[in-house]
Amino acid sequence: MNNLRTVSDTKQTFYTLHTRPINTIYRRVVEELMVEMHLLTVNVDFSYNPVYALGVVTAFDRFMDGYQPERDKESIYNALMRSVESDPARYRQDAERLRALASDLKPKELVAWLSQTIPLDRDAQLQLALQEIANNSKFKYSRLFAIGIYSLLEQADSEFVRDEKQRNEGLKSIAAGLKLSEDKLVKDLELYRSNLDKMAQAIVVMADMLLAERKRREQRAKQSSATTAPPNE
Repeated sequence: MNNLRTVSDTKQTFYTLHTRPINTIYRRVVEELMVEMHLLTVNVDFSYNPVYALGVVTAFDRFMDGYQPERDKESIYNALMRSVESDPARYRQDAERLRALASDLKPKELVAWLSQTIPLDRDAQLQLALQEIANNSKFKYSRLFAIGIYSLLEQADSEFVRDEKQRNEGLKSIAAGLKLSEDKLVKDLELYRSNLDKMAQAIVVMADMLLAERKRREQRAKQSSATTAPPNE
């Protein structure tokens, strides 16, 4: 009998793969995403699908926006995927494929497709994945899947998702077509949008604090130089 991986196992794997320290404000983001993915992937009803992959990649990219040093982001992403025994490249490839597809569609076409109202002859694999979701009574819905749906709509037309009425009508149709809870879908995406705003605000505050600290160090250095400078003869 195989032992089920624990959250501790996943975290240990992550920090073995990515050994550099993570900035405090982002460490919580990474660990929350790690735990969320861990709990999903060990669930017996979970199955990988491209929309979920897009949600994972989007959540990572959006919440890690502005991370310094920039070069560490790819290492963190790869370690995150490997820690939950997933393929980093597969997630990226599926995310880019869906983004490219959504960019060629109008929001109404995308909503009709996602809601299984009007099939599109564009991506047979995704079409099949959507049908399997709609027909699977045990489909493991997640916040990350919801973010994938939102990302598709946002890619098609960012103005569409900014309009609350249009956005919620679209989400209602998609939830009905895929047999998801409309209430959960809407609430999860409201929380996602709120968290993005909070993260953006926290990054601004952190940048201001770092700037103020740098100015204090520079001022102390100037004062120290003035104190130790030899007197003029």
